[in-house]
Amino acid sequence: MAIRTFRIAAIAAAVFASSFVIAANMPSGKPEYMLVGIDTKLVFGDDGAPQLLPPGNDLIAIVDIGTDPANPKIVARLPLMNSVLGPPTNLAITPDGTLAIVANSVDWVADGANWKFVPDNKLYVIDLTTDPPALIETVAIGKQPSGLSINRAGNLALVANRNDNSISVLSIQGKTVKLVDTVAIGEQVAAVVFTPDGKRALAAKFPGNKVALLNVDGQKVTYDKNDLPVGLWPYNVGVMPDGKLAVTSDNGNSGRSDGHVDSVSVIDLEANPPRVIDRIIVNESPEGLVVSPTGQIAAAILLAGSDGPKNQWFYNRNGKVAVLKVDGKKVTKISEVTVGAIPEGAVFSPDGKWLYVGNYADKSISVLRVDGDKVTDTGKTVSLPGPPASMRGRMQ
Repeated sequence: MAIRTFRIAAIAAAVFASSFVIAANMPSGKPEYMLVGIDTKLVFGDDGAPQLLPPGNDLIAIVDIGTDPANPKIVARLPLMNSVLGPPTNLAITPDGTLAIVANSVDWVADGANWKFVPDNKLYVIDLTTDPPALIETVAIGKQPSGLSINRAGNLALVANRNDNSISVLSIQGKTVKLVDTVAIGEQVAAVVFTPDGKRALAAKFPGNKVALLNVDGQKVTYDKNDLPVGLWPYNVGVMPDGKLAVTSDNGNSGRSDGHVDSVSVIDLEANPPRVIDRIIVNESPEGLVVSPTGQIAAAILLAGSDGPKNQWFYNRNGKVAVLKVDGKKVTKISEVTVGAIPEGAVFSPDGKWLYVGNYADKSISVLRVDGDKVTDTGKTVSLPGPPASMRGRMQ
């Protein structure tokens, strides 16, 4: 009887221990959404030239990165047009996580037996509180709306209109998004971002090789033609969580790889007036750019030749992530991580412990682990229903 009792106790203990291990390894996080813009209309041939395909299959995928950060999962798909022709920052989620806005830069129209793209002017408003999330409004803004930003208060958004050379100003009140003003910039702007205090914004002048400084007072946004000279073809702008520094991805070669190195420019926002204080060589064609919510690192997403002709000397099968360490006012490139082909957008998890990179040509997301300033590839990828042209999470 004693032996039998001992065996039963041992079995029970083993079952409990096994259950504990399983429970410990089970995902326990809360849902946290990331938006992924899927563009099925444009692919790159072996010669590197874009091929235009029929429209009708684009999506905005809503991906949960909170419940199980190591294994993101698509939870909703909205059949909305999206385009890789623009920075991968044309969409965003409000800080409270209830609303998403998505700008569509170009429309697809028939051109005889082929297709061509023309500037669009649509901003989609998506309610993330419904099950499933739903499109609730379409707002007409400027021509070819591209990179956008929502302030930390969640009541104002800015959108860079590449074809109109302007910035659209939109109020956000509950679930109502309304165009309230348009700010003329005078030349093409590709992306825009608020500073954390919401009192300023920076807009990337893509062909002008400059960043425009904007002043924000309530819903009034003004541009006094104060520009900062950055590197060649600035495509994206990021601001550190403390608002002291900004960085730009200086794409080079009008947005395509050419085998030559490019840079990230560093802007001191505390200086009076703000000024460029450094340029960091980051290999070639940084397109996406994202700043960690911890403020310890930033990540420049490098095409690195993966978009080029396969018979050219600078062609590479894969793109890369350049990891930039931020220490006060000093920014240093400390490592590179290989990802998939033609990487575009990137998103940090809210705690900064994960980095997700969209691989356009591979139709996938690379899942990277972040430990302080060390970024490593987990080897996991998430398959997508099409090429990820853009990615964005909840604004921090």
